[in-house]
Amino acid sequence: MASYLLLAAGSGRPRFKTVLWISLGLTVLFVFITSELLLVTDYRMYHAYRLQVIADRQLLIPHTLAGIIALLAGPLQFSSRFRQRYLTFHRVLGRLYVIAVFVGSFTGVALAAGRPGLPGTSMQAAAWIVCTTAAFVTARNRQIIQHRQWMARSYAVTFTFVSSRVLNLWPRYWSHLGDSFSAVGVIAFTLASLLLVDLGLNWKELTTRG
Repeated sequence: MASYLLLAAGSGRPRFKTVLWISLGLTVLFVFITSELLLVTDYRMYHAYRLQVIADRQLLIPHTLAGIIALLAGPLQFSSRFRQRYLTFHRVLGRLYVIAVFVGSFTGVALAAGRPGLPGTSMQAAAWIVCTTAAFVTARNRQIIQHRQWMARSYAVTFTFVSSRVLNLWPRYWSHLGDSFSAVGVIAFTLASLLLVDLGLNWKELTTRG
């Protein structure tokens, strides 16, 4: 799904963009209902996880807030019309996005410290930081095309926090099979998202003969 985001970001088809963002929004809403609301209501399947969340709340609150900021900033940052009309705000929001990514990454690693899920979380955080830093540096260097490409990769990692929870209600899904398997799932989602984005970036070259 994150790969489609990239295609939309560089596409001139308004209808495609509209359908894309509606689809992403519905995905976020679905995950919010099936994961977060059920977590609050102490859904039986999530009971052990709920106790862990309560214990981790000091780090989890800033981690969650940072993730929400990064997630919500995406649609505005990828809007060509918004960027042209409000360039200063676009830059301010971009810096806020970068800060959110670093806060979310470091708190995520801190939450996973001492647990089997640390390798997966560390890899996800590293990919998030590298892509976001590259996006920031290319923006500072006024390499706009490269900046947009790296932002697409960065937001693909951002959206894995949503896409990796789509199947949470399925009892056999990796998130219910233990922390070790969850770490493998996080790595797989991150790598798949980045791969799909790069396929989208090079789609024209891959489907057109020279």
